[in-house]
Amino acid sequence: MSTDLNSQNYALLDLSSKVEYALLALLELASHHGKKVPLTMSEITAKQPIPERYLEQILTNLRRTGVVQSQRGSKGGFVLVREPWQITLLEIVTLVEGERKEKESSEPPTLERCLVYEIWDQANAAAIEVLRRHTLQDLCQEREARAQQSPMYYI
Repeated sequence: MSTDLNSQNYALLDLSSKVEYALLALLELASHHGKKVPLTMSEITAKQPIPERYLEQILTNLRRTGVVQSQRGSKGGFVLVREPWQITLLEIVTLVEGERKEKESSEPPTLERCLVYEIWDQANAAAIEVLRRHTLQDLCQEREARAQQSPMYYI
């Protein structure tokens, strides 16, 4: 293990596969939101490396929580219920991971323990604020901007 924990390679906040896949799937749905055409799971997995069985579970959960809507039939698939700019990354993380409860401690509060938890609370608040500030629309716009910076050339 590297001893330089101040480097950018140290990940204090872990991005779970479930959240990553949900964000990638929702990014595809957000990209097609203006077209009002549902995307099938096959269309999503063709663009994003998400196992189809996992995607099915994620989309089912997002449908139950009201983020996406499923449409049956030959022209069926999934669509976002709301506009991409209305859906924050914090909302998605919370819906996918569930509410996190504060850690209960049976240990008596000491000055040192209070100091440690105050710093952890600040780090948590900063992470929450970053995720609250960014929306699916922001991800779409950033992807488009970066795609335009590095155009692909076909021969």
